Amino acid sequence: MKLMFASDIHGCAPSCELMLKRFDEEKAGCLFLLGDILYHGPRNDPPEGYDPRAVTRMLNERKDILFCVRGNCDSEVDQMMLEFPIMAEYALLYLNGRSVFLTHGHKFNMDTLPTLKVRDILIHGHTHIQTIQRSEDLVYINPGSVSLPKGGKQKSYMTYENDTFIIKSLEDGSSEMEYKNYSY
Repeated sequence: MKLMFASDIHGCAPSCELMLKRFDEEKAGCLFLLGDILYHGPRNDPPEGYDPRAVTRMLNERKDILFCVRGNCDSEVDQMMLEFPIMAEYALLYLNGRSVFLTHGHKFNMDTLPTLKVRDILIHGHTHIQTIQRSEDLVYINPGSVSLPKGGKQKSYMTYENDTFIIKSLEDGSSEMEYKNYSY
């Protein structure tokens, strides 16, 4: 099954709509949201098209395919509006014999690592910068942001299929960078 990962919607309705369109086009089985879903936060200006109520409606319609972790801008008030859980600090996946630790990135990140084994994978958002880094100990991946990209990058999301993670442009679905899970 193809998986899709996205982060940092920050209440941007046009980006959320396009993300869900890409989800449908990718024919993914589930969508992992890595936090900062509705609110833009005090450090960011509201994104163009900021409409958290519209984002709430769009995501609630897809609640059966969503798995989420809590971002630093997500609150209990946000959870009251959403019909799927968003308050977990992290989630674990097991892909091809490796643990994949999913989190937002404000608590667990490359500076404050969770407990991982050699060759495990850490995936988080938070920085809004697309990244794939492989070290001797682990693989770190950040799919970027669907609404407020930073570091000169464009809006993006990520897929996983056939042991390959691919970060893609939200605009046209083209590949930005990839990591083959077996190529360690």
